[in-house]
Amino acid sequence: MVFWGWQLVLLLALISLPLGYTTSKEYAELEWPIDLLIVLVWVLYGVLFFGTIAKRKVQHIFVANWFFAAFIIVIAMIFIVNNLAMPASLMKSYSVFAGAQDAIVQWWWGHNAVGFLLTAGVIGMNYYFIPKVADRPIYSYRLSIIHFWGLVGFYTWAGTHHLIYSSVPVWVQNIGIVMSLILWLPSWAGAFNSAMTLLQNKQKLKTDYIMLFFFSAILYYCLATFEGPLLAIRWFNMIAHNSEWVIGHVHSGALGWVGMSGIAVFYYFIPRLWGKTELWSPRLIKWHFWLAHAGVALYAIALWVAGIGEGVMWLAQGENGELQYSFVEAMNFKAPWLFLRFFGGALFVLGLFLMALNLYKTVRAPAALVTKEA
Repeated sequence: MVFWGWQLVLLLALISLPLGYTTSKEYAELEWPIDLLIVLVWVLYGVLFFGTIAKRKVQHIFVANWFFAAFIIVIAMIFIVNNLAMPASLMKSYSVFAGAQDAIVQWWWGHNAVGFLLTAGVIGMNYYFIPKVADRPIYSYRLSIIHFWGLVGFYTWAGTHHLIYSSVPVWVQNIGIVMSLILWLPSWAGAFNSAMTLLQNKQKLKTDYIMLFFFSAILYYCLATFEGPLLAIRWFNMIAHNSEWVIGHVHSGALGWVGMSGIAVFYYFIPRLWGKTELWSPRLIKWHFWLAHAGVALYAIALWVAGIGEGVMWLAQGENGELQYSFVEAMNFKAPWLFLRFFGGALFVLGLFLMALNLYKTVRAPAALVTKEA
């Protein structure tokens, strides 16, 4: 029910959004009937997860499940509150919040959707799979608990850093800024913990590209969690907000952190689900690794350069206070960088096609034919 319910949500989104049925709220575009279906599926998912935890045969709950539990609970809470609306018709509704209140609730949801679905969920995956692939225990279990409570305690307060220089009260903006800066500590503590877990098996790390994908994901996690607090600082936010830099920041996290982690989990887990001892072609993993890295690097760097240039051009004023650059001039400046972004994204997608081919061949091959080199 959870699987097919979620496929139905995705199908309805693919149909309704191009037809123009949208709330226009970022990360919360779907209209109220689909929202109700999402809540139903998510509650069933929570019942499955917590029911499984309740039936466990050992007393201890491993830290990975702490992160999964947090993202299930927090996503449910913030999704329901942010999507409270009055239906006007079958496919149209209006939010119960308005103005600045609507903006505050929206970014309480929007920032924490990233923070718990894409961060806490992926951290939970990593705390389970990194020790598995490294053949080593977590470097510091105590640090993983500190990582958990630091993330849960501070992340939910940071959403208003999206509303700096807006009509939201300054003290609310300041809470977002301070909490964003504090988040730096637990984020990097968790990254250090995962990196040291991998580095406990340096010999395997030199040749195992699944471990290298995980290690790269950790580095991009460090980068993304450095950029978040940086973007929350007022002087930098003034330059970068609404520019291409923010898109570069999101995708260095989405492709570099979440993407690399997901790729590593797929390579490690899918062969084992089908009872295979090796992947069809380790050589394709190597190609995928370098294509993914070249793709993310070009994508992010291009948007950083385009964003800073764009932001500076928007702020530039002449002696009389008039803007020095027109909108078209700013677009012309960033046009070549957007092409580089496209090229980097194409490399990343090409790598995913190689992964799909490799995993398909692995699953389809008889166990005896799956060797270390294909």
